[in-house]
Amino acid sequence: MLQNYLVSRQRTVDKALNAFLPKASVKPATIHRAMRYSLFAGGKRLRPILCLAAAEACGGEVERALPMACAVECIHTYSLIHDDLPCMDNDDFRRGKPTCHKVFGEGIAVLAGDALLTIAFEILAQAKAPARYGMSALLQELAVAAGSRWLIAGQVADLEGEGKKTSPRQLQFIHESKTAALLTSSIRLGAMSANAPAKKLEDLTVFGKALGLAFQVIDDILDVTQTSAKLGKSAGKDVSAQKATYPSVFGLEHSRKEADRLTKAAHAALKPFGEKAAALSALADFLLERDY
Repeated sequence: MLQNYLVSRQRTVDKALNAFLPKASVKPATIHRAMRYSLFAGGKRLRPILCLAAAEACGGEVERALPMACAVECIHTYSLIHDDLPCMDNDDFRRGKPTCHKVFGEGIAVLAGDALLTIAFEILAQAKAPARYGMSALLQELAVAAGSRWLIAGQVADLEGEGKKTSPRQLQFIHESKTAALLTSSIRLGAMSANAPAKKLEDLTVFGKALGLAFQVIDDILDVTQTSAKLGKSAGKDVSAQKATYPSVFGLEHSRKEADRLTKAAHAALKPFGEKAAALSALADFLLERDY
């Protein structure tokens, strides 16, 4: 059952993250408390779970993939902390709790994000590099996904697109960069931890890109159809900020069809893996059907 799998993997990831991060009492305690506050604020752990599931699909071991999974989650959480800042999306809630800057102040929130970004590479460097992929390949994979050509590129395009008419091509660039790139790298790193051959890595890359876009389409839909209480963050923020979203460009009905199309494309990429990709396949359906 998928729910049992998710709960089990969340616990595994949380235990590993707790071990990798400095304790809240380590000086200066404020920064470590802020890092831990956001990291353990109740996230779904989607990206690290996908990383572990990809490793399993390639015949690898969860234990070997854990540093990759935890590194990705630190990058993701850093991006959320910075996204929520008044100079960015200016949000008061994340995962149902006050955002980092509301609790610790803007300065500490910026530094907490910086620290999580940095420690991600410290954690990844503790991984055991597989035969096909040296440590430099693992570090480059994460660095490129989190850098100015992908994650940050998407954030820049998202900010610059506020209040402007956005073309479908530009919208796809924003979401491929800001959301799908890191999600895809989560999956790729899991496969790399399992020493996956080039063809399997390529298939999982296709899967990740389709899944990442489908995830963002659903996220855009939920922003205009769900309540803040359900989402754990401020609903309707994209509309009020006049952000480029799938519903704003294509409408709700077309957006739902696009999410379904992308999910089918993701499933098609998993066919060569057979039953070994059962968890990845179930996760794709779960993300399509989620309501938060």
